[in-house]
Amino acid sequence: MDWYDATIRAGRTAMWGLDLTTRWRGEEHLPTSGPALLASVHNSYPDFLFIGKAGLSRERRIRFMCRHDIWHVPVLQRAMDGMRHIPVDREAPAAAYLRARALLAEGEAVCGFPEAGISYSYTVRSMMRGLAALSRETGVPVIPVVVWGGQRIASVGIPVDGRKPRPSFARGRTVDVRFGPALPPVQDLTDATVRLGATLTDMLEEVQRLPVHRPATGEHAPWYPAHLGGHAPDRATALPYDSVPRSAVPPAWGPLEP
Repeated sequence: MDWYDATIRAGRTAMWGLDLTTRWRGEEHLPTSGPALLASVHNSYPDFLFIGKAGLSRERRIRFMCRHDIWHVPVLQRAMDGMRHIPVDREAPAAAYLRARALLAEGEAVCGFPEAGISYSYTVRSMMRGLAALSRETGVPVIPVVVWGGQRIASVGIPVDGRKPRPSFARGRTVDVRFGPALPPVQDLTDATVRLGATLTDMLEEVQRLPVHRPATGEHAPWYPAHLGGHAPDRATALPYDSVPRSAVPPAWGPLEP
């Protein structure tokens, strides 16, 4: 069974059922062959579906670095292995690093989420140095990626009355994916990560400000960042909920002022 094709078909069916529009720009920055290392923001659970769909426009099957506990479910384990995705244990990330390095050596496209989780504030939170280290060791530049719109379908949120946000299956929404120009390797991993954080912040805010993604006048919008007029928690309020490893680089980037 080709798990990648099966997942693509299932994803397309779900998107059709939701009347979901997925758009992408900058795909020319993703090479059609050879190793590619992508670093994406993480704002929703289905982010990988949208990035993967955009990657197919370049005939690339992107291999994602994902939370290792997904592999604890037998059926999902077979699917994730079949798609050659990479389990990441934040407490012991060396195995994921080695697996990603091996896939790059095979000429695969690998995408990681350097925030190591979804940002409760929908700004670029603290980031891990792992992708910068992969880029430095392999010589493969990092391609920055942002995806926005999926947070309205399924994402995190501060519990209200003890209940977490539920998925929303409202129809007619839009998800945007943007690929930026590749960032050449930098020797200092902290500097490289700060540069990546600033780049992702600029790209993300450009998409967040698009009219299609702005809340309507007077709308309560917990899915939109506070500094742009939404009702998501600001970065300081979100900090206790953002489970970030101690080794992560704290943000020296954005958010930009409205």
